[in-house]
Amino acid sequence: MKNIENIQAVPTAIGITRPEKIKSSQFYADVITGLSAQPKYLNSKYFYDAVGDKLFQDLMSCGEYYPTNCELEIFGEKTAEICRAIIGNGDAFDLIELGAGDATKSAYLLAYLLENNADFTYLPIDISDNVISYLNITLPVTLPGIKIKGLNGEYFEMLETAAAVSNKRKVVMFLGSNIGNMEHDDAVGFCRNMRAHLSEGDMLLIGFDLKKNPKTILAAYNDKEGITKKFNLNLLERINRELDGNFDVTKFEHYPTYDPENGACKSYLVSTCGQEVNIGPATVRFLKDEYIFMEISQKFSIGQTDEMAISSGFKPVDHFFDSREWFTDAIWIAE
Repeated sequence: MKNIENIQAVPTAIGITRPEKIKSSQFYADVITGLSAQPKYLNSKYFYDAVGDKLFQDLMSCGEYYPTNCELEIFGEKTAEICRAIIGNGDAFDLIELGAGDATKSAYLLAYLLENNADFTYLPIDISDNVISYLNITLPVTLPGIKIKGLNGEYFEMLETAAAVSNKRKVVMFLGSNIGNMEHDDAVGFCRNMRAHLSEGDMLLIGFDLKKNPKTILAAYNDKEGITKKFNLNLLERINRELDGNFDVTKFEHYPTYDPENGACKSYLVSTCGQEVNIGPATVRFLKDEYIFMEISQKFSIGQTDEMAISSGFKPVDHFFDSREWFTDAIWIAE
């Protein structure tokens, strides 16, 4: 989403004012749709502007937030095994990463693949243009010789773009348990849609946060430093910055929950009072204690991950674990 903060309030050269620009944006439409619903919600994909990207980096360094360290351990300790599976018979391939972020984890694989003369092009996809610009500039410096083409946009639109780049075999990475940011039926639908964009024999490397002690999970989303809270509240502040909102973030409390039975970890922002918030030309009313559903982070059993693969048109062929078996990166092959 292009940042519209700097668009002038006076008519532009083509006669579009800032309020008109705001009202016509997809960000505005999605925010108003979510906050007009019962119960209220916001789309978690909008967490990631420049400020949100930085806060998420801070969160990944937080002691309670274990998923990143678990997956980093897998990529650091199982690099050769994962890369051997990716390289396969040595044919050329496109390595596509959905939601690439700063590529900290995938950098292990990228370096190994380059050292072993694998014939590949790295195609990171991210909704944040800030992230894609960063990768396009920095990776050729830190990983000399890498062939990279960053793609800024929605996952499936960019997968279609990636397919048009070449007819090489596709290896798609969807890491960080991003699949857990969807309700179960949506996650299955997402995987089926991904399969529809791939050819038989293409590969998916997908990360899953596994079920574990509920206290460990809940602490990761309610850290003592309050980084998760800031990360959630930043979306309200982004609405203020980009959509002429007037949220008072001090009037919202961060509230995470975890259900060990179904594995759903959810985050909410709760209004501490009755209030009205203006967003561009719209007004949104909140009752005292009314909540906004912000995000789900689903936890899985290994059996559930295999079932998801099979029901989506993939064959599960391998799992890589951290030493505590809190996280897995699974390899699925498109059938």
